[in-house]
Amino acid sequence: MWVVGGDGDMLAIGTNHLVHALRRDLDLVILVVNNAIYGLTKGQASPTTPPGTRTPSTPAGLLERPLSACSLALAAGARFVARSVDVHQKQLPEILVRARRHPGTAMVEILQNCVIYADGAWEAITDKAHAAKAQLLLRHGEPLLFADGRKGLAPARHRAGLEVVEVGPEGWQAAGVLVHDERDRSLATLLAALEPPMPVALGVLYADPAPASYEQLVREQIAAERARAPGLDLATVIRRAPTWTVPG
Repeated sequence: MWVVGGDGDMLAIGTNHLVHALRRDLDLVILVVNNAIYGLTKGQASPTTPPGTRTPSTPAGLLERPLSACSLALAAGARFVARSVDVHQKQLPEILVRARRHPGTAMVEILQNCVIYADGAWEAITDKAHAAKAQLLLRHGEPLLFADGRKGLAPARHRAGLEVVEVGPEGWQAAGVLVHDERDRSLATLLAALEPPMPVALGVLYADPAPASYEQLVREQIAAERARAPGLDLATVIRRAPTWTVPG
């Protein structure tokens, strides 16, 4: 089943539902179409609207920090988390195919431009003039390089996290650039939190299929109970616990 919603649906009005769907690992593909605004209700600030944005609900400029859909998903225990851009005609379809094949919940954040109420909200990331420096395209087993291979991400030397390093003639290994491992939740958490002026990570941040989805576990549990107690019916199960009879 595919579930499609916006940044307001998924990260404000329906955050509770998103978190517990991810926690339970239901067999869903959840697409969070993030245009950084409440587009259908005439342009109010959403949880992903950049600070300083003037909207009908923030006429003097938004004071809040934006919420990261991917960071939230990872914190909720999601086993497949990815991010792409609506105009990435090669990367996005590949991610959607992988999300569909993933057993359990797959969440994909799609950065989308709203030309009416938030035109250019993602321009710092998606504009062709500086996309090479602003986008970190993730591939499992490949180094975290961007800016046409001239820069990469390495463990920060003086603090926790990642830092940008220059890649010299010696190559990316000599510069200490990390290799992307989409099974590493700690690395995925660091990548999900990157924001300008750091490059924004696009691709599959984390993918670790569970041995069984929630639905499969439920079916197995039912089968085990039936094998343990043949002939067991729902009424008998219900009456195991205290029950009440309502007069009349």
